[in-house]
Amino acid sequence: MRARIVVAGLAGLLVSGCAAEAEPVALPPPAPVALDVSAASSGGACRLLDFAVIEQVVKARFDVAAASERDDTHTCVVRAERAALPDLTLSVSETTIDKTTFGADVVPAKATKVTGLGQQAYRRTAAASGGHGPVAEVGWLATDGRLAILTWTGARNAERTAADKVAGDLIALAKKVDTRAL
Repeated sequence: MRARIVVAGLAGLLVSGCAAEAEPVALPPPAPVALDVSAASSGGACRLLDFAVIEQVVKARFDVAAASERDDTHTCVVRAERAALPDLTLSVSETTIDKTTFGADVVPAKATKVTGLGQQAYRRTAAASGGHGPVAEVGWLATDGRLAILTWTGARNAERTAADKVAGDLIALAKKVDTRAL
């Protein structure tokens, strides 16, 4: 009988030792979940852009978009999450101007005429300045009474020749932008 009491006492001690709180096991934090969100989800002029199309045409990967609307102007800026530049901006405004007014008042000096884009279009590049790299711009008077401008701003260390090449790519991208969808 004594042996049973001793065995029961030892079993009780062993079980009570298991009931004590154990140290928590450290687990590594879960990896962040990356979601591909379309540019269009930002609204505004971003509804006219698609990250995959931009990457295919301009050869730059962007994954962050922000939109703004003020009066009759819709704007979208896209860039890479981890880099402020380069960025791409699309601005679309409702307008009543005609081709003559567009050519006289909107087209910048030293811009080159672009054919096959809207009623009338131009392209231009500018050298780096103000803490950013070179700039490429394509502007057009769309057939639906809208003025659209696509601007690529390069990184500080980018060469002006990069902006010249991107200007051609922006023309191809502009031809894919349907301003009527706003």
